[in-house]
Amino acid sequence: MKAIDKFNLKLYNSYRLDVYCSVAYFPESEDDVVEFYSKFDDFIMLGSGHNVILSKNFYDKRFLIFNGNFNEAKCENNLIIAQAGCSMLQLSELALSHGLSGLEIFYDIPSSLGGAVVMNAGASGEEIKDVLFKVRYLDLADMQVKEIFKEDMEFEYRNSFFQRNTDKVVLKAWIKLVPKEKEAIKNKMELIRNQRWAKQPKEFPNAGSVFKRPKGFFVGAMIDELNLKGFTIGGAKISEKHGGFIVNYDNATGQDIIEIINEVKKLVYDRFGVDLEVEQRII
Repeated sequence: MKAIDKFNLKLYNSYRLDVYCSVAYFPESEDDVVEFYSKFDDFIMLGSGHNVILSKNFYDKRFLIFNGNFNEAKCENNLIIAQAGCSMLQLSELALSHGLSGLEIFYDIPSSLGGAVVMNAGASGEEIKDVLFKVRYLDLADMQVKEIFKEDMEFEYRNSFFQRNTDKVVLKAWIKLVPKEKEAIKNKMELIRNQRWAKQPKEFPNAGSVFKRPKGFFVGAMIDELNLKGFTIGGAKISEKHGGFIVNYDNATGQDIIEIINEVKKLVYDRFGVDLEVEQRII
């Protein structure tokens, strides 16, 4: 397992915040993960870094990173079996190469497999739970590696067994797909990507939708009504392209982003009586 001192996390968080940690660890195998958790209990785990806000400039802590490592995947019959560090882009392209449908929606969703399972990632009415078969995980309660089937994970909108039980660490997942013509799969993937690029601020670093969708409301519409597009604090601002996104347009800090979030929450509550819930993980 690789360990690097005073590691710059800029390329490991999608806001591209210039942040350092004391030591970064990069496991390559299940044994590496078990060994790390056996040795350390005070650390921060970081997946693909696409749904997080790093609030500090320096963390005097160890980081356990799954990004470009712990990412082996294979296809057996109609199943993809993959380690938690795999990106959803990688898995959607693997599915395409085998003529398997079910992961097209994830082609342009920036997430690791582990993160997608934990938060039940998805879009346009499709979620990871729709194709998940089972998950292998490390139970920190007794340091045993266990498996759980999709039916027992109690998935909800952006929620799962693993989000409610943070002492369970996703190691591997089995994804059940269905055969389909490769051309049809590829066409859907490209259509989804083009639609997202047309609506989302891909020109600046960001971490996707900041807030969960409240029942009966649309976050973007509320922010539009409050004329908050372009609202800026430090190097961060609410995207002019999509009000549900905050972008790093000029060397933002995590605190710049959090201050915008707090201001939006206050203004939305004052106007609409809605208490917005942050979808992104603040570290």
